[in-house]
Amino acid sequence: MASFIGFQALPFFMSNPKNKCGSQVQVRSLSGADSTVLSSDSVVVNGTSIGGERRRGGTSIDQANGQLRSKVEEKRRVEDDALETLKPLWDDGYGTETIKDYFDIAKDIVKPDGGPPRWFSPIACGCPLKDSPVLLFLPGMDGTGLGLVLHHTALGKAFEVWCLHIPVHDRTPFEGLVKLVEETVRFEHASSPHKPIYLVGDNFGGCLALAVASRNPAIDLVLILSNPATSFGRSQLQPLFLLLEAMPDGLHSAVPYLSSIVGDLVKMAAANIESMLPPEQRFERLYGLLPYLSDFVDIIPMDSLLWKLKLLKSAAAYANSRLHSVKAEVLVLFSGKDKILPSRDEAERLKNSLQDCVVRYFKDSGHTLLLEDGISLMTVIKGTFKYRCARRLDITSDFLPPSMTEFKYLSDQITKLFRVATDPILFSTLEDGKIMKGLVGVPSEGPVLLVGYHMFMGLELPSLAEGFLREKNIMIRGLAHPMLFSRMFESSSSEFSIIDWVKVFGAVPVTGSNFFKLLSTKSHVLLYPGGAREALHYKGEEYKLFWPDQQEFVRMAAKFGATIVPFGAVGEDDIAEMLLDYNDLIKIPVVNGLIREAISQNTMKVRDETKGEVANPNLFYPLMVPKIPGRFYYLFGKPIKTKGREDILKDKQVANQLYLQIKAEVERNMAFLIEKRQEDPYRSIVDRTLYKAIHGPIEVPAFET
Repeated sequence: MASFIGFQALPFFMSNPKNKCGSQVQVRSLSGADSTVLSSDSVVVNGTSIGGERRRGGTSIDQANGQLRSKVEEKRRVEDDALETLKPLWDDGYGTETIKDYFDIAKDIVKPDGGPPRWFSPIACGCPLKDSPVLLFLPGMDGTGLGLVLHHTALGKAFEVWCLHIPVHDRTPFEGLVKLVEETVRFEHASSPHKPIYLVGDNFGGCLALAVASRNPAIDLVLILSNPATSFGRSQLQPLFLLLEAMPDGLHSAVPYLSSIVGDLVKMAAANIESMLPPEQRFERLYGLLPYLSDFVDIIPMDSLLWKLKLLKSAAAYANSRLHSVKAEVLVLFSGKDKILPSRDEAERLKNSLQDCVVRYFKDSGHTLLLEDGISLMTVIKGTFKYRCARRLDITSDFLPPSMTEFKYLSDQITKLFRVATDPILFSTLEDGKIMKGLVGVPSEGPVLLVGYHMFMGLELPSLAEGFLREKNIMIRGLAHPMLFSRMFESSSSEFSIIDWVKVFGAVPVTGSNFFKLLSTKSHVLLYPGGAREALHYKGEEYKLFWPDQQEFVRMAAKFGATIVPFGAVGEDDIAEMLLDYNDLIKIPVVNGLIREAISQNTMKVRDETKGEVANPNLFYPLMVPKIPGRFYYLFGKPIKTKGREDILKDKQVANQLYLQIKAEVERNMAFLIEKRQEDPYRSIVDRTLYKAIHGPIEVPAFET
């Protein structure tokens, strides 16, 4: 049965002044009728208790606790009204907490309180979006439940987060912990049978998550496992048994690799220290955090460490014996520098053993992946299409726009060099036909359909998406080739790549149903009728459109009264020259066999009845030679309104005329840019660099419109 007990939050959980849900959180403990929930002498931190009153009978709630629960739920309902959706570039809080916060709270939460394992919801998580799924965090060997401290704010927007705390002196066997988590899962499933339940397991918690999933195959579970300890039998932890049992207590802190159980300590200390800071400031901040890492000895004392190693051994054996029964959706995150577990080999084994498993590899991370500097866990969940609020993923209602942290990471770490090299400049056309710099001519209110030319390899996409976010705070939803979303490129060593970032920034497979859903939600939709045929064009086909004969996108836009904005983009011929295309490569012995095999394995049909060049399946990556970079130019044409145009829906000839008009407008936009770029005195990166050296880091002008 379930008991809910309110308790005062620790100071750490009250550190977010923006939280509007109050300063209290809930603790949930599932227990039998004769077991205690929380001890009355619970740990006190700075005068604040984290424990409630000791009670029997898991279903009873006293008046005070009932009032507290009502107050918390009332505040959550108020917040729900303000959290129907997230705006693009929302604040995910990633970077506001550090490993220092983990140790500050862990030092106090591990003090003996006599209570059993319990659930708590950090106040830093705030109030989630309406109808958000539940996320249960299952901790690693530390048992504190604080392993998501760097991710609380971000996860709290998308999930109702509960963390499992296992007191340091608790000796509940593994089967008992499985039962506790299992009862919680079943309780949540009974409450919301149509929602998935997320189990995030770190190290030991990964074994716990797999065990629960194997016993509950009918429940919709999504498992996210960070360096799971299912590989314990092949790890470096085995020799610790004899060493620790024979070692005097006083030498506990002298074991040089005991602290490495929690991973790369320097990497942990460096988490969230701004990478752009000068080396001196980074070292100063890192030096100030390193003393906290010595507190690990207090978090897991000798007797507890021995118990936890034994617990870990039984957990790994239990989980491994039941992998065949796991029906859940699984995402395994593993580190390239895990010095404790053979996580890389284990990720490959789990991928081959589990029925539905995806792997992401973080080559520079240590064992404690979730406590180290890197990408937010929320970003990984979004980029692997694992976030959903029902049994099936809905690309509209389940989409969470990119946060400011994600935007900055993409802009600073991924696309910065390309942006500097191409220095993109965007123009748009007003209703009266006047061309203006910027996106002022593109409607801010959707639905809007952006239709244009697909540069080689989609090189125009990053600058286009960034431009709309920077200037108009608008998220563009791109319709992309389904092959990008298939698992044909997945492996046990797949890193979080540019394809995952494409998903984070709104791309979805190009299908009629997805197109329908996006327009129905008044989105700004990006469509390339020429698709892969344009993106992988042959030599001499730069800026040539390969559009199908059908005009379905025009009729679909008219159905929702969408505004169509034709656009052109040029610049691919200013950064590289095509040396060998498909027609050249297919003539080379040996190479031609490899190309045909790749095409036969990777070709996915997008259009069923398309004829002509756009349906040409003979597409492959050409050999390119880089040039001294020029510049990218974009021109968005005069908006074409379809609202009230019933004739487009009723008369195919009218729809076809509009289709041809849009195509001609795209071609005119590109012709205009190709001609006008000759007048740009700063078309070359050399000229732009000299301009910035003289005038400073300001926007470099272009041609006059």
